[in-house]
Amino acid sequence: MKLRIKKLDIFILKSFLLLFSGTFFICLFIFMMQFLWRYVDELVGKGLEIGVLAQFFFYSGLTLIPLSLPLAILLAALMTFGNFGEKYELLSMKAAGIPLLRIIRPLIIFCTLLCGMSFYFQNVIAPKAQLKLWTLLVSMKQTSPELDIPEGVFYSDIDGYNIYVKKKDRETGIMKDLLIYNFSEGFENAHIIWATEGSMEMTADKQHLFLHLYNGEQFENLKSQSIDSKNVPYRRETFREKHIVIEFDGGFNMVDGGFLSDRSDSKNMIEISHSIDSLSFKADSVGRSIFNDAKRTTYRENSLSEKDSVKMVKGELPFTINTDSLFNAYTLAEKEKTLRSATERLASLTNDWKIKSMQMNDTDKNIRRHQIDWHKKITLSLSCLIFFFIGAPLGAIIRKGGLGLPVVISVIIFVLYYIIDSGSTRVARSGEMNIISGVWMSTFVLAPIGAFFTYKSNKDSVVFNLEVYTNFFRWLFGMRPSRHVFKKEVIIKDPNYAYVNSSLSELSNLCKDYLDTHNLGSAPNYYQIFTNDGPSNAIAEINEIMEKAIEELTNSKDGAILNYINNYPILSTQAHKSPSDHRWLNIILGLIIPVGLFFYFRIWMFGKRLNKDLRRIIQTNTDIQNRIKKQSLDI
Repeated sequence: MKLRIKKLDIFILKSFLLLFSGTFFICLFIFMMQFLWRYVDELVGKGLEIGVLAQFFFYSGLTLIPLSLPLAILLAALMTFGNFGEKYELLSMKAAGIPLLRIIRPLIIFCTLLCGMSFYFQNVIAPKAQLKLWTLLVSMKQTSPELDIPEGVFYSDIDGYNIYVKKKDRETGIMKDLLIYNFSEGFENAHIIWATEGSMEMTADKQHLFLHLYNGEQFENLKSQSIDSKNVPYRRETFREKHIVIEFDGGFNMVDGGFLSDRSDSKNMIEISHSIDSLSFKADSVGRSIFNDAKRTTYRENSLSEKDSVKMVKGELPFTINTDSLFNAYTLAEKEKTLRSATERLASLTNDWKIKSMQMNDTDKNIRRHQIDWHKKITLSLSCLIFFFIGAPLGAIIRKGGLGLPVVISVIIFVLYYIIDSGSTRVARSGEMNIISGVWMSTFVLAPIGAFFTYKSNKDSVVFNLEVYTNFFRWLFGMRPSRHVFKKEVIIKDPNYAYVNSSLSELSNLCKDYLDTHNLGSAPNYYQIFTNDGPSNAIAEINEIMEKAIEELTNSKDGAILNYINNYPILSTQAHKSPSDHRWLNIILGLIIPVGLFFYFRIWMFGKRLNKDLRRIIQTNTDIQNRIKKQSLDI
């Protein structure tokens, strides 16, 4: 028995690992493409070497591994247990007395190891990779674009130059009708060069551009020696061949990434904790400095002493100053001077406090950013285990493998997780929510869902039986299946047509009597609906006679009779009368007006449908009786 269980563990692990390896690389590729799309403008047109691009993809892949693991685990768990359910392998395991928790035990151990690996990546590898990646991105941004001068527009990516090319031969590189504006020495000494033809090439060290110009002219403004001079002299030069060297750094240079070391995502948990302590100490020091400065400067212009000023700020002095009477005693010139001085003073204080407030807000945002990244390393690791406990039970429930329904469900769950996580984290980052509540919100929401799914799936609860929900909604909205009767391949006994004929006559008479005594097409009485205390025996009798006749006719060899049988409706014997067979429950439903109105219109709909069904039964009875009579005449 132990050997069989070990083989079962190996089988489950192999099935999961095959799918997990594929889904992991797919998820990692998707996230890398999404990351690349954000920075595609920094990469295109820079002429970056293969080695630089390889570093970019390598470091971005390392930073995205923790984000790819939860989605890969969710998708792999759904597909694995969906395949087990679809092939009845899971049913065989449960039939052998193995509970679901025992079946998934090896995968729980494996996903726990993945949680540890995810935490290790986020705490050790990802900070270093993140620092390398951001250094690489800053270097890419500072790299000059690859030189490619278009036709018909001014090209200004060369510092200090504007170049216009009317036509360009892509094969030879010859440019025709060139116009070059050289502002490298300032606008006062601008150079304008026109040439009929020219070419351009990069030097071997990629530090300069070499221009070869033919048959053209050069205009140059000369700086005026006198400030009062109204005319600015210029120089004109005609040339047949001219060569110009322009400084242009076209190579890739890695910048020093030391200034990026203060980023919270480039630190491990210990470094983040130290940074939070340092930033908190800094914020406290700045706050005390601002408070002391406020005590010293706010009332320094009045005649009170500094000690009395502080007491006045705290509200400890009982007296007040009547500023209105003092202001009214001033002359108009003194009032104007006082108002102007007060306005200037207020504007100065406002600007000063705005700057101080911005400094404090920046420090608080930096502290919150560090705290969020500290908690993120834990929550993102735990999401691997949470997603497994969501994916494995759901896979056992839906019993569908492949890349169809599991992918749709995985995307929906991950989008839900992403919306909750990003939204609550954004609110926490702004300071409007507690950091722990914001960062852990997705865990608080999804962990109980995973536990509930696992418990119910382990107990084989009908709460996960899709057929139960389908039947409930069919009942709620009055939907019913159609009747499908097919010709039997082997018929042992022909139907008793004499018995069927008499049964159909009786059935038609009962239907007509019920239609005559009940006005099914009109609106029912609200009071009678919710005070009814018994089932509708008449419709139950009609349904019983109809089903016996149908059962007898299914042995017929006549295809026309079988087609007529499919016209019989499937009757709801009680739905047209009241919501329930219990009088007290009907009364409660009727007293709750919104619920009562729903059932009222539902019963009205069923009454109108029953009216049509009874008439269809009568017509179908007539058609079958005529067919039976025709058969007897043919014989």
